[in-house]
Amino acid sequence: MNKYHFLVFLHFLITNFSLSQQETQKRLEREKEKLVREIKQINTILFSNNSIKKSAFDEIQDLDVKIKVRGKLISVTNQEINFISKQININQRDIEVLKAEIIKLKDDYANMIRKSYYSKSRQSRLMFLFSSESFYQAYNRFKYLNQYAKYRKKQGEIIIKKTNLLKKLNLELLSKKVNKESLIKENQVEQLIFQKEIKNQKLMITNLIQKQKDLEYRIRTKEKKIAEFDKEIERLIRVAIANANKKSVSPSPLKFSITPEAKLVGKSFYANKGKLPWPVEEGIVIQNFGTQVHPVVRTTKIKSNGITIATNQTADARSIFEGIVMTVLSYKGSNPTVLVQHGNYITAYTNLESVYVKKGQSLGPKEKIGKVFTNPNTGKTELKFSIFQSSTPLNPKGWIYRL
Repeated sequence: MNKYHFLVFLHFLITNFSLSQQETQKRLEREKEKLVREIKQINTILFSNNSIKKSAFDEIQDLDVKIKVRGKLISVTNQEINFISKQININQRDIEVLKAEIIKLKDDYANMIRKSYYSKSRQSRLMFLFSSESFYQAYNRFKYLNQYAKYRKKQGEIIIKKTNLLKKLNLELLSKKVNKESLIKENQVEQLIFQKEIKNQKLMITNLIQKQKDLEYRIRTKEKKIAEFDKEIERLIRVAIANANKKSVSPSPLKFSITPEAKLVGKSFYANKGKLPWPVEEGIVIQNFGTQVHPVVRTTKIKSNGITIATNQTADARSIFEGIVMTVLSYKGSNPTVLVQHGNYITAYTNLESVYVKKGQSLGPKEKIGKVFTNPNTGKTELKFSIFQSSTPLNPKGWIYRL
């Protein structure tokens, strides 16, 4: 590899490294902004209604949601601080290298000026040319003088460029140091709030320990009711599959036999995985998919075939994709649930106060389905949302944009 190709390769590596650094910083900034927004939403949705006195149980659950998000925010901010520290070290190293280069360039330039001082006049340059022994030597000396003049000019320009670059690096270094100090202060504040929230939560949990058996019974009762409801949804899906498969030659009890048009909808639904809109305009996830430890009674596990989203009291549930209303379900005194079919996929919207749609109705993306129920005792407005592929529940986290 010759010198030119090496320099091109080195420039390529430096450019890609710089772009990678910028992308990392932007990613961390986006994550941080998202978490800050989430904490604001948590405060608005879960902690702004002071007119309703929440039970200690609900208070602990809500506080647990905020503690988890704040913990993530502290972690991301620490990553950002560490990243900036590395950038500061790189800048300081580059500044020292550049300073050394400028000193050498200035020394070389000073020597060049001194050497050319005695041949500075036009007369001495002419003498240098006319003292040549041949025309060829005179021509070469003429070329040398021109090249020497250009070289001097170029060296002067390089010094100016490198000096300007040094000024830029120093300004960047100062900006990064200020940014780092600001982030450290922010994190210290968040750490204090975080520790206070954990302390409050532990105190509330300690006060509830005496009622642990009663709490465990309440959780088991609630989980039993949820499990029954989930089974009813799955039963209805299996019935819908059976009805859809009546005309099929080789039907499967677990998969839809669907029309070519419905297959296209299913493929389009899958193609939008990770880009589908939220089932409410604004909200925060307060319960995740699958089996997890209860946030209050740590000895108890809870299970969900979907996610629970806390939202604003005026919120409407909305379809995440085009589809057809499969059924509107009301089960044993529970609030209504709407099932929407998207080819061989189904979305479920549970805990509605009122329903705006009817069975067989076609829906577009983000079309309103119903008003989300607000519990008058807790003041909470919560939507349970699930996704099924035929009768198999899927984790919505991989499907909904930035969930």
